[in-house]
Order: sequence, then structure tokens, then C-alpha cells
Amino acid sequence: MKKYPYLITNYRLVCLLWIAVAAFCWHYKFTPNHYNNYLIFKQVYHHTRAQVNLYDLYPKEYYDLNYYGPTFSVLMAPFALMPDVWGFLFWSLFSAAALLWAVHLLPISEKRRTLLLLLCSIEFANTVHNIQFNTIVTAFIIFSFVMVSRGKDGWAMFFIALGTLIKIYPIAGIAFFIFSKNKKLFVISGLLWAALFFMLPMLISSKSFVLQSYTDWVHALQLKNANNVDLNTTQDISIMGVCRKLLNTASIPNWPFLLFGATVLSAVALRFKQYSSIVFRLQYLAAVLMMVVLFSTGSEHPTYIIAVTGAVLWMFIQKNPFTRRNIVLIVLLLVITGLGPTDAFPKHIRNEIIMNYVMKAWPCLVIWFIMMYELLFKDFVTETSSLILMSDGFKRHQSPEKQAA
Repeated sequence: MKKYPYLITNYRLVCLLWIAVAAFCWHYKFTPNHYNNYLIFKQVYHHTRAQVNLYDLYPKEYYDLNYYGPTFSVLMAPFALMPDVWGFLFWSLFSAAALLWAVHLLPISEKRRTLLLLLCSIEFANTVHNIQFNTIVTAFIIFSFVMVSRGKDGWAMFFIALGTLIKIYPIAGIAFFIFSKNKKLFVISGLLWAALFFMLPMLISSKSFVLQSYTDWVHALQLKNANNVDLNTTQDISIMGVCRKLLNTASIPNWPFLLFGATVLSAVALRFKQYSSIVFRLQYLAAVLMMVVLFSTGSEHPTYIIAVTGAVLWMFIQKNPFTRRNIVLIVLLLVITGLGPTDAFPKHIRNEIIMNYVMKAWPCLVIWFIMMYELLFKDFVTETSSLILMSDGFKRHQSPEKQAA
């Protein structure tokens, strides 16, 4: 086979594409001074230092409210101390690099990683254009899975604890506890990391202020959740939101959906014999990534990088990713989920149909139901797979014929 220079292989080019998209979005937003979300991020650090309420309105500094935990102040410190032009640029590049590295660690072939990144590039552009934390959330969840799979439970809990104290969603990584070979270490290290990250903002502030800030954070999230359950919101792009919009009833409660999702995932977790299959474990990861978004009232357009990464990962752990069914699902993901809420569609169609009926969630919901059906009933252990494992620390997944040889 002809060998190409290291820097121009497809995989490297796609990684460079992601970096280029991050840099372009930085320039596109910074030049006209449209980088409000970065200002919110930056001020979490400065407000923590000044010990002023992290969740108040500051119209002279930015519009909207901060909904990130006090621990975010420490993560943002290196960026906040730079001039905005550099802090914003490096934040955008950091967001891209985090998810690129997480995908790189997944035990799938380079070709499949390349295709995964390509198919996720629209959602990546959506989230980095909107200056969101969601690429890092996705990376943290994947990192926690990878670390558990490699027997590094302490590092898995590092990402879970850090992410959870910034933006709740990475708490989903606790679902990988079932795959841990050292559950005691998983729990103890989790408590230690959580305590450390909980107290870390006190180094740049004070104990009383940080404790009060966590209380304020919980209150802010409760108010936000209540406001999201509204027929006119741009959030709640979830299974609950779909039902509320289709039935035109804002009073539909969340708990039956959350109970359903938890019950199904718990039933999957009881399939102990399937744990030995890396394909089963990867599909479980994909399901967790999707559930974080599909069962959250806080889900919005830029949040879907998390769910779409899970959906595309599911496709590329299959023996044949490009079946007729999967091609249709890929097209729906790219067109409806990826481009639906953007200027790619006329404003009337975008607002009155796609957004009004929460259609962005529809392809992901179809994929999630298919995925969960397979996780409940498919025999992953005996099924052969063309999956090629590339990362150290994972057992190579081989067909029974190769194992016998």
C-alpha cells in the first residue's frame, strides 16, 4: 500500500479541519465583538476573585446569566488572565483539542475515527460558533470511559468530578462504574477528587464565598430548569420537549421520561455477560452520550455535539456502518439535526417547522431507540466484528476464527 507523508493523511487533515473551524469561529465572533459567552466564562474567574455573586446579571459586562459552577473559575483562570483576543482564541482551540484527543483514544480504527470526526464537524461548528462548553463535556465523558476501560479509575473520576462541578452533565460518567475492575478505587477516588475540586476555588477566593456560590448555583439551575419547560423556549430540545411541543402542552412532567430512561439503562447494565465485548461497552458509551442530551430540559442547539458524537460512534462500531438504514440516519443527522436550526434553511421553515416541532431531536431519538433495543437484546459476545482496536490498554476484539488461530 502506498504510504503518504505523515501530515497529509486523511485523519490528520480532518483534525486540522477542526482546528481551522475553531480558529475561523474565533475570528468570525471576535472581530465584530460578538463573543458574549466567552465574556461570561472569563468573568466567572474575575467575579470569584472579587467575591461578587456569580449568578447575578452584569449588563455592563455581558448579557444573559452564568450557569457554570464555581470550579469553572479555576479552569478559566489561564484564559481569563490573557487579553480577550488571545484568551478567546486559546479557549476555542482548547475546546477543539479536548474532543479531538478524546476521539483519538477511542479503540476504533483510524479510518473510522476520521469518518466520525467528519460527520460530527457540523455539530462541532455549531457549538464552537456559539462558544459553548459542550465539546469539553463530550471529551470528559469519553475520557472517563477510556480511563475505566484501561483500569485507571482514579483518572476516570478526575474527569467526572471536575466536569460535574462545572456543568453537571459529566456526572453521566458514573454510569461506567459497572465496567470498573476496582470499584472501591472508583468510589474513593471520586470522593477525593470531588472534595478537591469543590474546595479549589477557595484558593482564589474565600471559603464562605465559595460555599454560598454553590448554593446560588443550585438555585440558578432550578430556576433555569423551570424556565426551560415552556412552549416558547429555544431549549428543552429533548424527548420531553418533543412531546410537549407536539401535544402543545407545557404541563407534561419530566419524571415519567426520566424514569423510563433510567429503567432502560439499568436493564442494559444487568446484561453482565455482555461486558466482555468492547463493542457492547462502546455502544453503552454512545447511549450515555445521547441520554445526557435527550433527557435534559437544558438541551439546546449547541448541546447536540454530545448526542451526535454518540450517534455517529454507534454507527462506526458496527460491522457495516453504511447500511441503507444507516445512510438514511446519517443524512437526517446532518440535514435536520446539524443544519436544521441554522441559516441553511429559510427562516420560515427553520422557525415554524424545524424549531417549533423540536425536529433537531428527532433523528437522535430514532437512533437512541434502535441503540437501546440492541443493547437490551443483541448478543455482542458471539457476533463477529470488523472493529479494529488501536489504543493501548484495550483488548483487541477479534472474530472467533482469529482467536482460534
